[in-house]
Amino acid sequence: MDTTDLVLAIIHHLLVFSLAGIIGAEFVLIRGELPATTLRRLVGIDRHYGIIAMLIIIVGIGRVIYGLKGWEFYVYNWVFWAKMAAFAIVGLLSIIPTVRFLSWNRQVVANPAFIVPAAELASVKTYVRAEAFVFLLIPVFAAAMARGYGY
Repeated sequence: MDTTDLVLAIIHHLLVFSLAGIIGAEFVLIRGELPATTLRRLVGIDRHYGIIAMLIIIVGIGRVIYGLKGWEFYVYNWVFWAKMAAFAIVGLLSIIPTVRFLSWNRQVVANPAFIVPAAELASVKTYVRAEAFVFLLIPVFAAAMARGYGY
């Protein structure tokens, strides 16, 4: 058994579950009104979203290079690339909410009476829902890949 592979897999899974929790937290926080405290919380949570996503990429690359299956398993596996595409789509979908959270936070700092426009909030809700939906595909692809599909 290779301890490196085990440690990388554990870290990778913990990070992915953390990212799922963050998406869930954003989903819950944007459901209601967005007072200043909630906006600050969203900005902080979203910052962690970016950090964890980068760590997932770094650890994932480590798994490809140092994992027991070898890089060939991943590079020639269409399910792996489907999983990577889903991860990339989630990342792209997160851009609009991130930009809006930062903008709203700046506006509430400049004007404590600022209220998030309903249309912008509705748009962000749509993006976060889409993120959550596409994110659900990642463990589906991971489970298929772990069982040898796509290679």
